Amino acid sequence: MEKFIISAASYVGCIRSNNEDMILVWDHFIRNDNYRTEICPDSIGRFAIALADGMGGHNAGEVASEETLSNLHFFLNDMPAGLSAGDMNEMMFEWLKSINSIIESRGVNNPSMSEMGTTLVGIIYYEHKFYWLNCGDSRLYRFRDGVLKQISTDHSLNSMTGTKKHSNIITNCIGAGCRSSYIDMYEFTNDIHVGDTFIVCSDGLNDMIPDSEIEQLAVKGSDANVFCQAAVEAGGYDNVSVCVIKVV
Repeated sequence: MEKFIISAASYVGCIRSNNEDMILVWDHFIRNDNYRTEICPDSIGRFAIALADGMGGHNAGEVASEETLSNLHFFLNDMPAGLSAGDMNEMMFEWLKSINSIIESRGVNNPSMSEMGTTLVGIIYYEHKFYWLNCGDSRLYRFRDGVLKQISTDHSLNSMTGTKKHSNIITNCIGAGCRSSYIDMYEFTNDIHVGDTFIVCSDGLNDMIPDSEIEQLAVKGSDANVFCQAAVEAGGYDNVSVCVIKVV
């Protein structure tokens, strides 16, 4: 039976005054902290390992990221049994509409939270199947046989134009007035191998250190804290959050 060895860390960085990132690992939420655990997927049945990078004025971003991950956690637990991959995609599409409405209503009721939003990236396990999902520019990487590969696609102006000029401009997210939000979601059960390492991160990591350095840290078997520290030592201009999932 495959087992996941997981480390997660989320920190404010060197410049920001508060941390708008949050990580969910099964039933544990991580912000301004680090966490380690081991999961045997078949013994749990369903869970999410996900990261949300919030945006918005004051504390609004951290509200959006926490609301999104909490809602996803309970939504996944409440899903009926026996859903196909197609059913899962439909359910997640309906969930996206619902969470967008919730985030928007919070902003209407509290003007200080107007236009708040968040990215979302991660892995869902449901009835012996794995799915990865992404909305925004947080990332999912896979490290296999010494090679790092980005699995998710950034929903950003950089990605659309192929340039590095618009690092803070995203084209898709949850909330933030984005009425055409969408989620990339794919089943990849047959593409998870023993020995793989998956890295989920906010842009506070990959904006600070290049993929080549992320790859070298993965070669060394680094945990989430080491990745975060590398981003902080490079300047830590943003919140930085990383979850490292080793398949053994």
